[in-house]
Amino acid sequence: MEERAPQAPRAVPFRQMFTPAHLKPLIGQTLVTLKPTRLAPALRSYSGLRYRESRRAAGPASLGQIGPLEVRLACSAAEVRRAQRLRYEVFFEEMSAVPAPAARLARRDFDRFDAVCDHLLVLDHETAGEPKVVGTYRLLRQDIADRHAGFYTAGEFAIRALIARHPGRRFLELGRSCVLKPYRTKRTVELLWHGIWAYVLRHGVDVLFGCASLEGTRLAPLAQPLAFLHHFARGEEEWNAAALPARAVPMDLLPREMIDQRAALNALPPLIKGYLRLGAQIGEHAVIDHAFGTTDVFICLPIERINPRYLGHFGINAERHAA
Repeated sequence: MEERAPQAPRAVPFRQMFTPAHLKPLIGQTLVTLKPTRLAPALRSYSGLRYRESRRAAGPASLGQIGPLEVRLACSAAEVRRAQRLRYEVFFEEMSAVPAPAARLARRDFDRFDAVCDHLLVLDHETAGEPKVVGTYRLLRQDIADRHAGFYTAGEFAIRALIARHPGRRFLELGRSCVLKPYRTKRTVELLWHGIWAYVLRHGVDVLFGCASLEGTRLAPLAQPLAFLHHFARGEEEWNAAALPARAVPMDLLPREMIDQRAALNALPPLIKGYLRLGAQIGEHAVIDHAFGTTDVFICLPIERINPRYLGHFGINAERHAA
């Protein structure tokens, strides 16, 4: 008896593609792949929506102003989406990050943490139409992280041990910082840091931490700045968070005496130099983030160690650029 060759599946007419009978099994397969516990946060972040506790304002949204530039917290899903659009423009179009298909389609940088974070914005009120978002920072408080998906930094560095060493301290994660190229001036950066300081005071934050990035994933071209950070800015053990073992790469790529300190400082991104001026400490290892095309280092800044010069600059109560 002859075996029959398997028949090719019949093409589904276009009109039938959207009938319940055809869609139901497809939706079922999607939900098996994307479990509701994972799908809901992703959809929130994509839409710019946030959990209710992340939308509660503990004071006025506006945190400061210099001329036409204002720093404030995002107040709506639309404003979160505008911050995501700016991040996409800087990270994926200007720099070397590789977007996921969904991010490329939306032309926005988003992940599950957007739904639980506060989004700090710098807006230019002199642009035509609505104020333009020209700078952003993402802020995640420990009490919110503990109730949801934890911290973004935990995907690269072992921060649980750090937090456990300091019970009673309130940690704030800083991340996803970027500024539109024409606005990368001292005034814009100063306004962002003024906003962070006002937020720290508002929420009684004790420790700032996060990942800071050097562009590039090859260690050889980054040997000078990484070795400089290791030898001259490495933090005390009590404030260190080791990189996850599977992702750790060394920073001591050169001996101390072979480092050209001036060249190394010039090679550091402005953001990292700013952290160092404030008094931040650097972790022991780096992590290569291939998706973003960067090499990340751990930053930790206890509030009591901030250089008093900068506290005086912003004002003890963040009054200098108060809106």
